[in-house]
Amino acid sequence: MDEQREHLYHQLIRSAARRLTGHERRLFIAEVTQLLCEDNPRQSERLFGWGRQTAALGIAERDAGMRCQGSFCQRGRKRTEDINPKLAQDIKALVEPHAQADPKLKNTFAYTRLTAKTLRQALLAQKGYRDDDLPSNRTLQKILNRLGYRLRRIQKTKPLKKVKETDAIFANIRKVHEEVANDPETLEISVDTKAKVPFGEYSRGGETRSDSAGKVPAAWDKDPPAKKKGGALRDPEPGHANGDDSVRHQ
Repeated sequence: MDEQREHLYHQLIRSAARRLTGHERRLFIAEVTQLLCEDNPRQSERLFGWGRQTAALGIAERDAGMRCQGSFCQRGRKRTEDINPKLAQDIKALVEPHAQADPKLKNTFAYTRLTAKTLRQALLAQKGYRDDDLPSNRTLQKILNRLGYRLRRIQKTKPLKKVKETDAIFANIRKVHEEVANDPETLEISVDTKAKVPFGEYSRGGETRSDSAGKVPAAWDKDPPAKKKGGALRDPEPGHANGDDSVRHQ
């Protein structure tokens, strides 16, 4: 009966120790070791199953009245680029010429079309690495992500759309422009089909942007809220009464 009760007490002590962590757990183990094991960490280890190093550390903290801080950041396996910084430099040297920034500048990532498999082949061929010296392709992909690169199909330059008649159209425009460039009776027409401007019979109440002296009124735009896409006529003659910038909508 006494052995069963003693076994039950030991289970309760182990259960209480499992519910504690860090400094509190070590202090509890030190207290149990002092009361039941005569401050002997080895005996405490045999009876309750926890490590004698933990018990010894708890006793040292109790006697010194201080608390040891755990270095959690140094635990675990270090990253490949931390162990071998030269590998990270070689990867940047190979990937950077094939990378470009986000066109919309929404993040700091650099997009590249260089896959981990292609990167591995480049490291073997250009940087003199052996196959055993390099991590797996999945690890290389993770290294690329940690270095700020994202795999994406990129396009450095986008060719302009061009029809067969483009050259002939612009040649005709240049020819006509040369013929009427010095003709005082000809007006240049500027057409913008993208910008939305006020348009209609009562645009600005029939007023121009500037008066005869070339001054712009404080509130010249009296157009209705409706807008259309259209063009404008511009008089290039410097001696015009309204100046070179006067615009008449049609």
